[in-house]
Amino acid sequence: MPACPALLIAAPASGQGKTTVTAALARLHTRQGRRVTVFKCGPDFLDPQIHAFASGRPCQNLDLGMCGETDARWRLAKAAAESDLILIEGVMGLFDGQPSAADIAIRFGIPVMALIDAGKMAQTFGAVAHGLATYRPGLPFAGVLANRVGSPRHADMLRGSLPQGMGWFGALPKSEDSLPERHLGLLQAAEIDDLGTRLDKLADALAATASVDLPPPVHFDDCSPPAIKPLLAGKTIAIAGDAAYGFIYPANLDTLRALGAELRFFSPVAGDALPACVAVWLPGGYPELHASALSGHQALWDALRAHVDAGKPLLAECGGMMSLFETVIDKAGVEHAFGGLLPGRSVMQKRLAALGTQFVTLPEGEVSGHTFHYSKSETPLTPLAHARTADGRQGEAIFRVRRLTASYVHFYFPSNPAAVAALLS
Repeated sequence: MPACPALLIAAPASGQGKTTVTAALARLHTRQGRRVTVFKCGPDFLDPQIHAFASGRPCQNLDLGMCGETDARWRLAKAAAESDLILIEGVMGLFDGQPSAADIAIRFGIPVMALIDAGKMAQTFGAVAHGLATYRPGLPFAGVLANRVGSPRHADMLRGSLPQGMGWFGALPKSEDSLPERHLGLLQAAEIDDLGTRLDKLADALAATASVDLPPPVHFDDCSPPAIKPLLAGKTIAIAGDAAYGFIYPANLDTLRALGAELRFFSPVAGDALPACVAVWLPGGYPELHASALSGHQALWDALRAHVDAGKPLLAECGGMMSLFETVIDKAGVEHAFGGLLPGRSVMQKRLAALGTQFVTLPEGEVSGHTFHYSKSETPLTPLAHARTADGRQGEAIFRVRRLTASYVHFYFPSNPAAVAALLS
């Protein structure tokens, strides 16, 4: 039974600083020579990029809905055997969602550190902390860390408001070193030029003002990864990967490699040619922000069209699908010509258009995934199928033209490796 110090960093709500503090903790302990593995609760793409940079190790997702308990169990066991510290960043508020970050903490016995933005409160800090600690029976609550604290006196006031015996992890002062954001969340790690400097400053602040001792070890059940047959052995998968197509679960890449595929990455934004391949994967991302470069890359769209005309598989997810339509209209209302492999257009919206876990039944099998987008797409195509939400409602449309499969859903490949192999072979 592997054991490893572990901590789940949660908060009362989004916007409290979970990602910043988790990344800073990872950076601090990594600088001290520890092997730190970070996980992110929920189907997030952006926060894991920051954590992977901070720790120097891949950051996987934990989601009891999309990924499932078995997937989470073996990944945690593997991390415990290979790490000196496991950090898990929660999602939204501690009890938000079904399942929530609290469900993960309770299911696996991982102590929770509640991060609370104390910038505009005093003694109420203790009431919030008390509520988080006691709302859910059985929650392994370890204590609190105050964020955006105004002064040492303010910190003393916050600590004095806590119920007797509650753990105190310290206080972080107000800082201008928070990580930059856009409409889908944080900027991608590769887009933040001074990310290392920012994380070092945050780690220094933690070291100076907060407790950074290792939490107690958590014992995880022995659990081996599932056996995956090499159904894609000898087959090359071309994967778009750059600032426009960066929404890739590390677990998806691991699954493709376990299936035996050779992965060839290329950058549409940089003007790369399509590699020789059996199948292509266009992940989600921000094609609308790189419309000038992409709309001018006619050689790529011609190559993808020839690829599809030859009966070869192409999987296009969210932003990948958007870029295959004839036009994309950005947030400023400017229309851009895109790939034209699919009839129709995508139009950026000012508000979130869809969010949540979805399940898709394809001819190849059932795959779980997630949708999160600010655009709406219009097409005369008849959907092959519709995804369904966790509560049974109709979800995103799935389109298929020859072997081209396109949808707003980001598939989680480990949910059904055999179906993914059939989709891409």
